Amino acid sequence: MDAVRSALQAVPRAGFLPRHARSRSDFDGPIHIGHGQTSSQPRTVEAMLRLLAVERGDQILDVGAGSGWTTALLAELTGPAGSVIGVELVPQLARWGAQNLARTAYGWASIRPASPGILGVPDAAPYDRILVSADATDLPEELVAQLADGGRLVVPVRGTMTLTIRRGDDVETSEHGSYRFVPLL
Repeated sequence: MDAVRSALQAVPRAGFLPRHARSRSDFDGPIHIGHGQTSSQPRTVEAMLRLLAVERGDQILDVGAGSGWTTALLAELTGPAGSVIGVELVPQLARWGAQNLARTAYGWASIRPASPGILGVPDAAPYDRILVSADATDLPEELVAQLADGGRLVVPVRGTMTLTIRRGDDVETSEHGSYRFVPLL
């Protein structure tokens, strides 16, 4: 079994959903988690993780961490030699996501509220991988700047899943299908 499939089995979505929605955790669609946000469709999360191509020991940024599910999945993929920082714009979701994550064994992962007016966590950059679970209107240059050399950014841009790879000062992008996400604010 490949690493992404193993991670999805090791980190059940149910533990990152509101109690009333846990019985629907196997539903392959978005599930509302409050504050206008959703837990993304598992098939979409799987596709994003495959594009991200996480390696053991990677330093990862998870933008739009929400319930903490993607942060935990990323922690499973990177292992304890890596680190995962999740950021969430909605303070209540950041607290709840951090509580969900605290119930796991992933001590190398954390979730914090996003700093107003700052996209990502530039002070902890560079990152080997950046995952964004919200739809951007343009490729977020602030996040591209936080990528390490050889780093990968996966972000939906105007509904199109976009993979960006940084190689020194060069940036190459490719598009990988249409998806729906809440807007990146």
